Amino acid sequence: MLNRFRSAGRIALIACAMAVASCSSGGDDPAEPRTEFDIGWSIYAGWMPWPYAQQAGIVDKWADKYGLDIEFVQVNDYVESVNQYTAGKLDGVTVANMDALTIPAAGGKDTSAIIVGDYSNGNDGILLKGASDLSAIKGRQVYLVELSVSHYLLARGLESVGMPLTDVSTVNTADADIAGAFNSPDITAAVAWNPQLTTMKSAPGANLEFSSADIPGEIVDLLVVDTATLKANPDLGKALAGIWYETMALIRQDNAEGKAARDAMAKLAGATPEEFEQQLASTFLYTDPADAVAATQSPDLVTTMTRVRDFSFAQGLFGQGARSADAIGMAFPGGKTLGDANNVTLRFDDTYMKMAADGEL
Repeated sequence: MLNRFRSAGRIALIACAMAVASCSSGGDDPAEPRTEFDIGWSIYAGWMPWPYAQQAGIVDKWADKYGLDIEFVQVNDYVESVNQYTAGKLDGVTVANMDALTIPAAGGKDTSAIIVGDYSNGNDGILLKGASDLSAIKGRQVYLVELSVSHYLLARGLESVGMPLTDVSTVNTADADIAGAFNSPDITAAVAWNPQLTTMKSAPGANLEFSSADIPGEIVDLLVVDTATLKANPDLGKALAGIWYETMALIRQDNAEGKAARDAMAKLAGATPEEFEQQLASTFLYTDPADAVAATQSPDLVTTMTRVRDFSFAQGLFGQGARSADAIGMAFPGGKTLGDANNVTLRFDDTYMKMAADGEL
């Protein structure tokens, strides 16, 4: 099954992250040049190109070019993969933008997003039973993974119809349980992501009233690496960009070779080729590095991350020590900084995507 376990245990994870942050490299800390690196990944349509590239020899090709040994390590639980990265057990990880901010960055681990890979374009949605308008959600219990991107999507959906989060009550439901729970006639509102979302849409009376396609570019999937490690080993960034965009060139081909690659990714994800194609249809992949650079340099990303950080702070995801949404600094291409410029722990770095776009890898 294709899944992204964007779970709700962030408050505990933030505490853990803060405890281990002193053991992790920060952006200004020295790091030794190295040749061996471990990158964590978990199952999700937009991240399957990474393990496929390892299986197909693309990882070794680019690692060998720069004299490196790069291993992509599967972690079955998504948040656990991000937690392992935060603890310094992994040099990089696949992660959504909100989680990069609320777990490693909030925990003090200086992190660089070097590949902006895709955004959810319908993979996440709000479902209502017996209604054809989102405003009918008022007063209902909404089942979802609390404090996840589902919670963020709910807030954005309610905002679109002029309602605050306080107009509904939420019921924390594990992603593994939410599809089964929605079969109950007593449950009339839920927020979920694929593949559960697809299953839940077939429930009697269920209607999709709002989805990530209504807020394109806001739920963004990234590859991040430890900033100090990247500074000491810039060839790691070059190799990772080379791996990603060679694989992107393959996956977008509308021929037998492209289909074979996508079918192999589906198998790695435990899905049928048809299921995987459906997942890709609601995932906007930045297959062209120039497009990824443009998205990273766009003011829209700053706007999105402002919304994300404001929501995260309001929900207490920056930890008890954070006094405002500005507590965590974020850096963007062109010298733009959001939040505390003296505490930048999340950096959107387009250096290696730009090198790929310019043919300089």
